[in-house]
Amino acid sequence: MISVVIPVYNEEESLPALHRELDAAFARLGGEVEFLFVDDGSRDGSWRAVADLSRRDPRVRAIRFRRNFGKASALTVGFQSARGERVFTLDADLQDDPAEIPRFLERIDSGLDVVSGWKRTRHDPWHKVYPSRVFNAMVSRLTGCRLHDHNCGFKAYRAEVLREVGIYGELHRFVPALAHAKGFRVGEIEVNHRPREHGRSKYGFSRFIKGFLDLLTVVFLTRFRQRPLHVIGGTGLLLSSLGVLGMLYLALLWGIEHSVGTPSHPIGVRPLLFYSMSLLIVGSQLFSLGFLAELVTSYGLRADDTYSVAETIRVEDAAGEARDVATPPAPPPTSEVS
Repeated sequence: MISVVIPVYNEEESLPALHRELDAAFARLGGEVEFLFVDDGSRDGSWRAVADLSRRDPRVRAIRFRRNFGKASALTVGFQSARGERVFTLDADLQDDPAEIPRFLERIDSGLDVVSGWKRTRHDPWHKVYPSRVFNAMVSRLTGCRLHDHNCGFKAYRAEVLREVGIYGELHRFVPALAHAKGFRVGEIEVNHRPREHGRSKYGFSRFIKGFLDLLTVVFLTRFRQRPLHVIGGTGLLLSSLGVLGMLYLALLWGIEHSVGTPSHPIGVRPLLFYSMSLLIVGSQLFSLGFLAELVTSYGLRADDTYSVAETIRVEDAAGEARDVATPPAPPPTSEVS
């Protein structure tokens, strides 16, 4: 089965056309499919439109939130409810073209675990396009998951990826980066991006500010989740070292001046003294905080958070149940572009 998870927020006019396009795309593919609409607290008639689609098409399933909780929450509940072995996500605004779905499936079947869309030609205002390019370059650089368009909502996943990668807040745009950190194979394809026909965009400039803060969270989770002392304590050690160097310089200066009898300003009125003391205090606090973070991490970290199993051969768990999985196709190079 293939599951298509579609977050919906005030997209009443787009839903019938989106359903027709999805139906046409999977009519050519054949096989079992489900369309899972998640209404994220829409204030228009989106839920009525989804309910009408469900009456006419048994493949349509739907979930409605009591209020707007955000796209990450909508995707999370969609992933939890999806029954397919391969899961698609796309927006409900008709800017993503369902006719591209067979190309995604080809890349998944070739061995990739995550395939992300790349909107090379975007039909969005310039003040969204150019900051997005800078943001995507920054994400690729800091996470090592090199994609041209991390923000694209048109993606395909193997179900095991979504079982291992948890999202919250607004981390939905970083699922490929989180999957890459787990060792999954991530790639992308160019997709057709269409102009918006109905409604208006739900994202403003604050999206980039929140995205940058979320990027810092992702970098910390993927690099230092299991060793917070390395980053927190390392920073504290650096600041403390600078403070010690400042103190040593002042002590050496004081000794030289008193040995030769040269008059000088008292050390107590020198700004360097206060800077050095501040660095020592802040550095010591950060170092202590790093130790506390290590204790909390060691208490709450589960063993399976430290690795990701691709497959096994004749291996049983503690309950004596076999855990063998099918061998996937030979992996292509990581983060391919086509």
